[in-house]
Amino acid sequence: MKRRLAIVAALALALLLPPAVDPVSALEEAERLFLVGEKAMADRFFPVARRALERFVAQYPGDARQPRALLMLGQARLRLNDAESALEALSRAQTGLTATAEVQEAKFWQAEAQFRLKRYTEARAGYDEIVRTDAAGPLAPDSLYGFGWSELELKHPEPAITAFREFLTTWPDHTLAPAAALQLARALVEGKRISEALPLLTTFATKFPGSKLNPDAQYLLGWVKYNNADRQGGLSDLSAFVTANPNHEQAPEARRLLAQGLAKYGDRSQRLAAYKTFMSQDPATAEGYYQAADIAAGLSMRAEQDAAWRKLRAEFPQDALTRKMASDLAAAAFKQKNWKDTVTLGAIAAQSDDEGVKADGWLLVGEAELKQRHFPQAAKAFEAVGAIQDVEVSARFRALAGLGLAREEQKEWKAALAAYETVATKSPDTTLRDWARERVAEVKRQMPQTPKTNGSGAKPAKPADKPLSKKP
Repeated sequence: MKRRLAIVAALALALLLPPAVDPVSALEEAERLFLVGEKAMADRFFPVARRALERFVAQYPGDARQPRALLMLGQARLRLNDAESALEALSRAQTGLTATAEVQEAKFWQAEAQFRLKRYTEARAGYDEIVRTDAAGPLAPDSLYGFGWSELELKHPEPAITAFREFLTTWPDHTLAPAAALQLARALVEGKRISEALPLLTTFATKFPGSKLNPDAQYLLGWVKYNNADRQGGLSDLSAFVTANPNHEQAPEARRLLAQGLAKYGDRSQRLAAYKTFMSQDPATAEGYYQAADIAAGLSMRAEQDAAWRKLRAEFPQDALTRKMASDLAAAAFKQKNWKDTVTLGAIAAQSDDEGVKADGWLLVGEAELKQRHFPQAAKAFEAVGAIQDVEVSARFRALAGLGLAREEQKEWKAALAAYETVATKSPDTTLRDWARERVAEVKRQMPQTPKTNGSGAKPAKPADKPLSKKP
């Protein structure tokens, strides 16, 4: 093996240098390039293989080995995550290959490249053709596996289930068997066939001891249980997964589910532990801080809730959850008659892209400004609610009622009357409608009356014994 690596290394070095003497040497240039590419592919030196084969393909288009070189070049490019150019080379290779095995190989790697490019429909067709035309060939297992995975990515769980089951029945000892079993479980979950997925996941470690996919199966088992009526069992499996695999790519999500589950279903000490987990997440997330604040609120821990809110607002000022929490805190501040905080928090909520949160934010701002007798500011906030297109009917009419009050206090009688009359005639809330009718009558009494004339165009004389009054 060491000798072989030394040969490839020497050839790779030779690739970088021009021929030293006669171009017609013992190892001609075309032969040299092809040999370096072939040996480098065999030893998985893909950058070296790619460079050698690209030079061979470009410089010797008429060489009989051109199709084979393109096939290897496509594989090298794909191994280097350049799926687009790999597909180009493989397509060119297929037109020149004649041996059945090499043609099938080119088709398989084309499907692999298409899968990498998320062109799942094309990949599925390529895999399917190989399975149909060469079911006993060496590429059939990988192709059937690829076909099933393509169906799964296309959100077709039933054909994926069929493919993976056929794979496990036909090739139970294949190196891809653990992956096929895991994908089968995933397809069953997506097909909402949970009772069939659970036994696969529960027995996965026993059937495939030593498989690198055991942690993935353990995580999926915990996730499935947690989200399908076995909360405690799911939390137990997720906890075991995180303990055994702290650096797994799914560990952050498992920790989030654990903290979320303990926050909802755990005792006080478990919920406190969940709060600490959310607050110390690395990297931090807006959802984590939001959950931490929610836990603290449920435990009546105001200082801890404020700490989570400060972190959320400082680190994720534009996040939707920041706006949502601002709305929740504004509502709490309003109940406590803390009008200034209500206005501040409501204004943050009003910047949300969610129209429901935005409407609630402006409503709270408007109502808090009314309480402080800041009538122009209140009117502006209520008008902002009216400008939102997709807003709940109840919120729209509450805003109109508040706008009527603000305009009435400013003695803008016509504007107040228009708002009240809309509520009085159209609001589905009978209590609010009755209240608005009372305000309509009151505003009409307060509105200045148009003076009557005496027929000659002159205003009638004002009775000397009646003083002026704004009240009827």
